[in-house]
Amino acid sequence: MNMQKNTMQNGSRMNRRQLMNRINQASFAVDDVKLYLDTHPCDQEALAYFHEMCRARGQALKEYAAAYGPLTADTADASCADRWNWVSEPWPWQEGGC
Repeated sequence: MNMQKNTMQNGSRMNRRQLMNRINQASFAVDDVKLYLDTHPCDQEALAYFHEMCRARGQALKEYAAAYGPLTADTADASCADRWNWVSEPWPWQEGGC
């Protein structure tokens, strides 16, 4: 799976739905290869793919958080020392969320 940056091939930025699809694809790949590694723990190629997809998922989550607000608590902006801003954005199920 070739995870692109936050731009499409024609140079335009991904919209919220497209970026969310990229997160879902990477998350599925991570979960799928995790199951495979449970029964094939010595498969170096699968392990490398797992690490690649984890990085791709993390990058996509960071890009999403920067553009639309965090989807997970670990991607919330921690730069605000006096306030927990995880609750500042709409929740995914609220209007304006995912």
